Amino acid sequence: METNYHFEIIAKAIQFINSRQTEQPSLDEMANHVHLSKFHFQRVFRKWVGISPKDYLQYITLEKAKEALRKGQSTIETAFDVGLTGNNRLHDLFLKIEACTPGEFKKRGENVTFYTGTISTPFGDAFLIETQKGISSISFDQENIKKMKSEYTKAQFINELSKNGILVQNYFNNWKMPSTPICLDLVGTPFQIQVWKALLHIPSSNLLAYQDVAQMINNPKAIRAVGTAIGKNPIAYLIPCHRVIQNNGNMGNYHWGTERKIAINSFENIKLSE
Repeated sequence: METNYHFEIIAKAIQFINSRQTEQPSLDEMANHVHLSKFHFQRVFRKWVGISPKDYLQYITLEKAKEALRKGQSTIETAFDVGLTGNNRLHDLFLKIEACTPGEFKKRGENVTFYTGTISTPFGDAFLIETQKGISSISFDQENIKKMKSEYTKAQFINELSKNGILVQNYFNNWKMPSTPICLDLVGTPFQIQVWKALLHIPSSNLLAYQDVAQMINNPKAIRAVGTAIGKNPIAYLIPCHRVIQNNGNMGNYHWGTERKIAINSFENIKLSE
């Protein structure tokens, strides 16, 4: 009975959010529409949909913005058409979800070159994307490369490692830090980049809790937001999100599987603490 009741509530909420997307309804407005407190509504929505009502609204807003930009609309026209207050809000939305600016998305990668390659690691094949600025993605599946090629249809993709990719490959071959720094091309919100930079300061074979990272960025109450930013880390291993665990000592989630996270930390503990 309760299951059917919750399904009806979520169906009604999704219909309301979709129909009012351009008005950018608040959490209070969504909750009031289904006659729940905002705290109860948020819990039920997240349980059924997997994300918060705010995140759901942002995702459908982004999809409408992408559709408008593909049709040639300007960024300012697009921002207002999807219910945002201006270019800055649209810019932040794209950075948060797409890791690019609206202008970059609209150009579809015109005059941009991406280098892609596969690197063998003790933890499985790693798939790398590099721009002229540096490495923008390392992952343990090919989804990021597929996504980039589908979105940046006018970009040039060269299937070979460039200078930074070669440095990463050499590091995995000999486990010695290169004399030349490995450059990264980080695109994200200011908060995300702050968290990712903090992760770079965690020494190998050391583990910290999410609250420790929050302390590192002088924002001790932002534990949940820190966890979300860590989950969005675009550069596996080099930005060592695998070194962040739960406060109770459990490994916690990892985008590429808890088993791989355990393997990476075990390997570092043996190999890099010698």
